[in-house]
Amino acid sequence: MSQRFDCSDPAQLAEGLQEAQAALRRGQLVVMPTDTLYGIAAEAFDPVAVDRLLAAKGQGRNMPPPVMVGTVRAAIALVQELTEMGKDLIDEFWPGPLTLIFRSSPTLVWDIGETQGTVGVRMPLHHVALSLLKKTGPLVVTSARYAAAEAAPTSVEAAEEQLGESVAVYLDGGPCTGEAPSTIVDLTGSVPRLLRPGVIPPDRLREVVPLVDGDAYAPDPGERPDPVITGEPGNPDSAADSPDSAADSPDSAADSPDSAADSPDSAADSPESETGRVAGVPGEAGESDGELTDGQNGAAPEPPGQVL
Repeated sequence: MSQRFDCSDPAQLAEGLQEAQAALRRGQLVVMPTDTLYGIAAEAFDPVAVDRLLAAKGQGRNMPPPVMVGTVRAAIALVQELTEMGKDLIDEFWPGPLTLIFRSSPTLVWDIGETQGTVGVRMPLHHVALSLLKKTGPLVVTSARYAAAEAAPTSVEAAEEQLGESVAVYLDGGPCTGEAPSTIVDLTGSVPRLLRPGVIPPDRLREVVPLVDGDAYAPDPGERPDPVITGEPGNPDSAADSPDSAADSPDSAADSPDSAADSPDSAADSPESETGRVAGVPGEAGESDGELTDGQNGAAPEPPGQVL
């Protein structure tokens, strides 16, 4: 039977975070609020849990979920390279509604679907999500929307109506804005590329880094095929974002949860893995909703329906 916790009550918040962490360790699913929509989360390094998440949403492995993190260091551990422009975007917009697409680290031992070597990463600006991510480490998080539903949920009631008993724990953080999904920027090429407009407008991004629109992108000679975001065509809803390091000392849920407004760790931090699961080393996990794959023929991105 699913459990639901009112996170506006400090006692229920503490209990809910504890139960959510335990459920995720058992391979179960958790619904949590983000700064855009409600997301459904699973342990990123548990392939059975990832398959369970995809089944709960009614989607296939060809639409792998993005990953959310609670610290920058956890994100660095997941990616092959963090460029200076990537660092600038993270320093300026994380935590917040910006999903960044990277080449994933070749040392990662995980299976989140048919990613073809890319991963979408986000750090959400929501204290409940960040508190959970700092306890669990990286989580795959996508919108808490069943594939046949018309809209992604902005309330825990709507999420529970769509997903029901497939989710073990529902964290009720009140209404999410849902006004727009996160902005998606591709960092796999030589110049950042805008794949989807969202909360952060393109002109604001261009104040920080050079940016080309997705349809104006031409790959350099020898560059790998463009990453493609697959999703439900025409649906602008996004999935929730994600990975934290277990090496970070998690704040007790009973304590005042870390404010999402806190200044995130500098992207220039050492890229050591905090997940404890890089290069096949077992350990505690450290943290979208567009599903990310590489286009076999350099195809243009399809409309992302799952990235928060």
